[in-house]
Amino acid sequence: MSDKKYDIIVIGGGAAGFFAALNALELNPWLRVLLLEKSNKLLAKVKISGGGRCNVTHACFEPDELIKNYPRGGRQLRTAFHEFNTNDTIRWFAAKGVDLKKEPDGRMFPVTDNSQTIIDCFMQEAQRLNLEIKLGVNVSSIEQSEEEWQVHVEGGGHFMANKIVIAVGGSPKPEGLQWLKQMGHKISNPVPSLFTFNVPNHPITEMMGLSVSNATVKIEGTKFSYSGPLLITHWGFSGPAVLKLSSFAATELAALNYKFNILVNWCGNSNQEAVKEQFIALMIKEGNRKLFNCTFNHFPSRLWKYLLTKAEVHEETKAFDLGDKKINKIVQILTNDSYTVSGKTTFKEEFVTAGGIHLDSVNMKTMESKVCHGLYFVGEVLDVDGITGGFNFQAAWSTGYLAAKSIVKSLNPEN
Repeated sequence: MSDKKYDIIVIGGGAAGFFAALNALELNPWLRVLLLEKSNKLLAKVKISGGGRCNVTHACFEPDELIKNYPRGGRQLRTAFHEFNTNDTIRWFAAKGVDLKKEPDGRMFPVTDNSQTIIDCFMQEAQRLNLEIKLGVNVSSIEQSEEEWQVHVEGGGHFMANKIVIAVGGSPKPEGLQWLKQMGHKISNPVPSLFTFNVPNHPITEMMGLSVSNATVKIEGTKFSYSGPLLITHWGFSGPAVLKLSSFAATELAALNYKFNILVNWCGNSNQEAVKEQFIALMIKEGNRKLFNCTFNHFPSRLWKYLLTKAEVHEETKAFDLGDKKINKIVQILTNDSYTVSGKTTFKEEFVTAGGIHLDSVNMKTMESKVCHGLYFVGEVLDVDGITGGFNFQAAWSTGYLAAKSIVKSLNPEN
């Protein structure tokens, strides 16, 4: 390899690492910055995010509200979000000719609805700023001597730099972070986050594709619950309510080996008393009609019939034929429907990891390692993860920018 010395070497060509490299050069175009990526593709997650549209960020503009969407690391991200938040993200891309749009659920995408727009933007900026990129370079180790870092790569050779940015993404196994642990960093064991719940061989899976706009899913015996759209799939349950719940409870569900019970309130946050009143109002209104032919709470017809069957209501039963005992059973199913989960399924290809570099090992006001001077961490390699909806990318942009700003300041202290 080359004996050329760089000001900054970024290890990892994903969202956070690439953004850190670009912002360092924007802040000081005279820097020599090298980006190393072990694969032959840059920005792989950007490409597939949001079904190929790239969910760039979320329309949550206040840092104190933003941090609530991170099951791990939210509070520690406060400085990063004050330095670079959703408004800054929108402005940054707009300045490069990429406008973002907000969807009803708050997710923000490029107006082109194409993730390639974001990739092209980054590549054009890299060319404009003379960012040096090397693909297919797998880093085997890094070591520091005095104020200089050496980055050793597989196949022999090394690169030299004043500062190193680690942006290698989440590792599904602890072994992937062992080299950083050996340098003295504390590691939070990685576990999957953002996954769906498997309910093997359960009759409800026959209604795959049906959804309700607002349900509450609670993990039985825990404090964890989440409300939102719930989707029935051919393997069990998905949708924002489940994905966000899986994120907040990721560590606990891993400890349970993904075997646990959930309670579904198909009526959102409504309690049993409110649902019972709503159901009795339906009985009074429909009276002589068969209950199976009625509509309740805007449920899909097949789901309504399934829930009535689960409550052991005969399909010929008329609304006014129900006694108190049967009414209570229906209300119980509507508000506290129990399922046994056994296993998980990764949400599409958007694998997110909970765990990584423990935040006790990082100065979260600069993103610099507390153990190794001149070493910085950004993105998903940190024990930081957000719920679905653009929050993980926002953490990537914010930590990448903060690291870049901190490095440039340390290289040019008079500025």
